[in-house]
Amino acid sequence: MTTLQSYIAGRWIGKESAQQLRSAVNGQPVASTHAEAIDFAEALNHARRTGLPALMALDFQQRSERLKALAKYLAANKETLYAISAHTGATRADSWIDIEGGAGTLSAYAGIGTNELPSGNLVHEGPAFPLGKKGGFAGTHILVPRGGVAVHINAFNFPVWGLLEKFAPSFLAGMPCIGKPATATSYVTEALVRLIVQSGILPEGSLQLVVGGTGDLLDRLEGPDVVTFTGSADTAARLRVHPNLVRHSIPFNAEADSLNCAILAPDVTPDDEEFDLFVKEVAREMTIKAGQKCTAIRRAIVPRQHLDAVAERLRARLAKTVVGDPSREEVRMGALASHAQKSDVADRVATLLQGAELVYGERDGFSPVGDGVSEGAFFAPTLLLSRKPLEHDAAHDVEAFGPVSTLMPYDSTDGIDEALALAARGRGSLVGTLVTRDPAIAAKAIPVAAAWHGRLLVLDREAAAESTGHGSPLPQLKHGGPGRAGGGEELGGLRAVKHYLQRAAVQGSPTMLAAITGEHVRGAAVRESEVHPFRRYFEDLRIGDSLLTHRRTVGEADIVAFGGISGDYFYMHFDEVAAKESPFGKRIAHGYFVLSAAAGLFVSPAPGPVLANYGLDTLRFVKPVGIGDTIRARLTCKRKIDRNKKDASGQGQGVVAWDVEVTNQDGELVASYDILTLVSKKPEST
Repeated sequence: MTTLQSYIAGRWIGKESAQQLRSAVNGQPVASTHAEAIDFAEALNHARRTGLPALMALDFQQRSERLKALAKYLAANKETLYAISAHTGATRADSWIDIEGGAGTLSAYAGIGTNELPSGNLVHEGPAFPLGKKGGFAGTHILVPRGGVAVHINAFNFPVWGLLEKFAPSFLAGMPCIGKPATATSYVTEALVRLIVQSGILPEGSLQLVVGGTGDLLDRLEGPDVVTFTGSADTAARLRVHPNLVRHSIPFNAEADSLNCAILAPDVTPDDEEFDLFVKEVAREMTIKAGQKCTAIRRAIVPRQHLDAVAERLRARLAKTVVGDPSREEVRMGALASHAQKSDVADRVATLLQGAELVYGERDGFSPVGDGVSEGAFFAPTLLLSRKPLEHDAAHDVEAFGPVSTLMPYDSTDGIDEALALAARGRGSLVGTLVTRDPAIAAKAIPVAAAWHGRLLVLDREAAAESTGHGSPLPQLKHGGPGRAGGGEELGGLRAVKHYLQRAAVQGSPTMLAAITGEHVRGAAVRESEVHPFRRYFEDLRIGDSLLTHRRTVGEADIVAFGGISGDYFYMHFDEVAAKESPFGKRIAHGYFVLSAAAGLFVSPAPGPVLANYGLDTLRFVKPVGIGDTIRARLTCKRKIDRNKKDASGQGQGVVAWDVEVTNQDGELVASYDILTLVSKKPEST
């Protein structure tokens, strides 16, 4: 039996065995925690003095590259984790969610960092805006690394994904992490961290692992630090008011269990495809990971007239679910993660049965398959029915964290209002599902349900073909919920990274704001260059390099020619009478002609370092351009992002954003936008 070790201050700690951890499948010992105490002062000191400087020596783009490399490494070594994960009672499909879902989340955040974060370690939340009348005083917002340590306390059900989905955005934000997995399945997380350390991809001090208790760790945290927690609502409530966290206003993010629901809308009948989609979704959420998901469907809310039909189809589907040793090919549901978890679920089901009846469960021929399973932590898929859910609180208050769900009917004579009231009785959930065919029902129900849910899935036959399901958090979407669900927020794309950064408002002259943010700010000093900015390599371009173009007078022939090329014969461009009666009082040029004409003014046509224009941002047509107006453009290097990429020939390149201002003969702004270009770096031989 292996003694698990903690990874603290660059070394593995632990030789003496303490708590024994048993296989959920056959009850045999798998590993034990270590008895040695952890010096959390040393752990935090290592994170602050070694991890933090090492992370800050990299920028957002470089940390994104490390995440990408780590995702590939873990994917290549996933079978090591699959073999160990089987002891948790997880099937291959269950472990896929955890292991490959974790690596996929790393990869997703690598892409988010590459595509949405700048070079450097400061994010400008612009645009800057004037605070004075003369343009010499402006304000903006910036995001910077907090300079602290992130402590991540995770639940037992996803020992790989749980660590990685928190680690990815905090690592991108430049925060060293201390991960504390739940003890029951910590042997999987320990194997994960061993792979990470073995890879050598992360800077030393980026990630430490705690196997066992947290001791005085929370007592030693400081203001710049962050604590995240995934687990029970009761534990979250206790940690939230930890005296040291309160004293230093240390951010605390909780993602707690919740009594998530699925609602079958009154427009769906047993003959509809959506009816079977509802049944399938409920059954799947009961059996995937043996129902051990904080996003699982605990309450299935159905129109009273369809209650018996739903119950019958759910019974039939659950009866086909083979439970047992996950190594068996025919098995579709494994064990609970531990014997303690099995006892807890049994106790909670007993509580629920005081106000409900059993529709399907152990009495219906439950017999796990496989050798030694009699000593495992198996629990029968259990479907309950609360006939009067508005009168009984247990189904809305007590969560059995296993393959357990409660059916509850609602009166649909007044539509879906009673179903929404039942959903709200959960007092805050991570996710809810509405199954309907009617867009009008969705339009009414979702805004109401959103007040009590962190995420909502609207499921119909069109979405079903690609739906990732009720219970699958995605890196791009928020994970977390109000009230009982913890009130926290994780994932959600770039939002998650920003949770680990410190936002500050900055005021000053545009020139000072440009220097601070590393971006050109309108009104800041520019450098007029004798060399066209498009003729400069990426390394030679400086923020503020600018070109003021020659002028061009717009004639009627321009409008006619552009209309002919584009096929745009809108009356404001061609109907003299109608245009005079419009608010503009005259014919005006196409906005996209102005855009094209500006490009003709500032583009350097010969081959050079600027390779391609791949987008426009923040485009606004500010003032109309009429026949006889004269325009000119100012092109200014606004922002540079070094993504450390090369083209097929091995030539390096970066991304440059250019600020474009188009003005008329009176100096008035008529169009404003950013263009994004790929720009070559100098040839390596240069």
